[in-house]
Amino acid sequence: MLQFITHQTDRYDTIQGALLALQGGCRWIQLRMKTAPHDEILRNAIVLKRLCWDFGATLIIDDHVDICLMADADGVHLGKEDMDPEKARIVLGKDKIIGGTANTFADVQLLAAKGVDYIGLGPYRFTETKKKLSPVLGLEGYRSVLENCKKLQLEVPVIAIGGLRDRDFHALLETGVAGVALSSSILSAVDPKAETKRLIQVLSER
Repeated sequence: MLQFITHQTDRYDTIQGALLALQGGCRWIQLRMKTAPHDEILRNAIVLKRLCWDFGATLIIDDHVDICLMADADGVHLGKEDMDPEKARIVLGKDKIIGGTANTFADVQLLAAKGVDYIGLGPYRFTETKKKLSPVLGLEGYRSVLENCKKLQLEVPVIAIGGLRDRDFHALLETGVAGVALSSSILSAVDPKAETKRLIQVLSER
């Protein structure tokens, strides 16, 4: 699975970048606008919901449970400093997707106990798209966390995130991750739509 996390560049705004990923075949978009005003995030969420509906894609809102409801997005992704997943479940109901951010196996255990639907584990390496960066995991970090998940039979899907490149995919997927989340590597390509298609193909050849 390929997840695309939105951000703005000199060439593309949030909606343009997401549209290119959708046109390239990505079917999971996370709207992430950390420093934007609430109203701006909501406007983008409403537009992206329509686009994702047109492409048959899933839309996840980063941080904002209320915007997830107002835009009728498919779910929310919660960082460590955001709403507790159990409280979010009460607010959102059983049908919305709830994801959480983890950096350690202890984080994964806690999130699994709180009933999240997936976990974004990272960062794999340094990335400039996150200002508050947790300790870098590297391949060995992923192996350790996923091995512990297998031992305790934790079956929550784990998505790798943070500075990933296509050359990392094979080894990461071997650890047991369910997919990867990308942002800058797609929008920095000469042709983001073609790059999305290529990355999906690479993932399918594991």
